[in-house]
Amino acid sequence: MKSVILASGSPRRKELLKLLFDDFKIEVSKKDETLPKSISAEKIPEYLSFIKGEDIAKENPQSLVISADTIVLLNGEILGKPKDKTDAFKMLNSLSGNFHFVITGCSLFYNGKYKSFSVKTKVKFYKLNEAEISEYINSHEPYDKAGGYGIQSKGGLFVEFIEGDYNNVVGFPIAELKREIRSFAPDFIK
Repeated sequence: MKSVILASGSPRRKELLKLLFDDFKIEVSKKDETLPKSISAEKIPEYLSFIKGEDIAKENPQSLVISADTIVLLNGEILGKPKDKTDAFKMLNSLSGNFHFVITGCSLFYNGKYKSFSVKTKVKFYKLNEAEISEYINSHEPYDKAGGYGIQSKGGLFVEFIEGDYNNVVGFPIAELKREIRSFAPDFIK
């Protein structure tokens, strides 16, 4: 039986991948994620997905390894996961009333080959007041998410509209992923 490995510990990616596969393993890379100095912000998710997936694929060449990385990009600045409440407040306040981009890079590995791609979604936040932001940062939600919010939970209440793939903002562009797997490793998906 052909095995599939998700090279990510994200619970959101795990749930989305269940739409494509009933059975898969999870292995999280411990690879150093130091970025090359010359890389553009928009290429970072694809680069990081590649190094994470390559690490797992070396040990599992006969498996389809799927990896991903997501960033939030606001005016050319990457918003990572907030370090604390102050950082989360600052991030959400900067997103308030503005457009930003969520970019997820994905990489596929199988039989010594690989393929990487990215999906970009434009998101617009409503103008938020301090009370809304404070209430949200006092929940557990912001701290394990790029940009400090989860669109699939209470953070979705901040979103005025999106242009593009909703699931990409959650963390996995699953519809595009299905099509990429179909062309890259057709034995795994119809």
